[in-house]
Amino acid sequence: MKQLSIMRVGKSDLGIFGVMRQGQVPFALTLELPWRENQENISSIPAGTYLCQRIVSPHFGDVFEVTNVPGRTHVLLHKANFLTDLKGCIGVGERFDGPVTAPFLSESKKGFDQYMALVADVDAFRLTIVDVSEGGTSDE
Repeated sequence: MKQLSIMRVGKSDLGIFGVMRQGQVPFALTLELPWRENQENISSIPAGTYLCQRIVSPHFGDVFEVTNVPGRTHVLLHKANFLTDLKGCIGVGERFDGPVTAPFLSESKKGFDQYMALVADVDAFRLTIVDVSEGGTSDE
């Protein structure tokens, strides 16, 4: 089974910022809502390993749903630029942009298309989400 990962490299009350990888090779960036105790529609999901299954979303079209998230449903991987584009899902894009006080993803279509090209031949894959931002340095 195909395996992808998201390394969460930064988190704050502005969001969670990650790098999507296949093996050790990064190919896209991710944006998630801040951690709010895994509450539906307003929180990121817990780090862990999940099965992602291809679905057709009425709003986003051909995407993958992150399944078996405790207490959650309809967690999708889809293109997104801003936190306001997310309802507990994982946004995929090409680069981080904007000021440090209001970061966002840009070129989301490009990043999302690269991700979908990697999973074009499968209906399901395993996704491991790892928090690596713990113990980071402070600029204070």
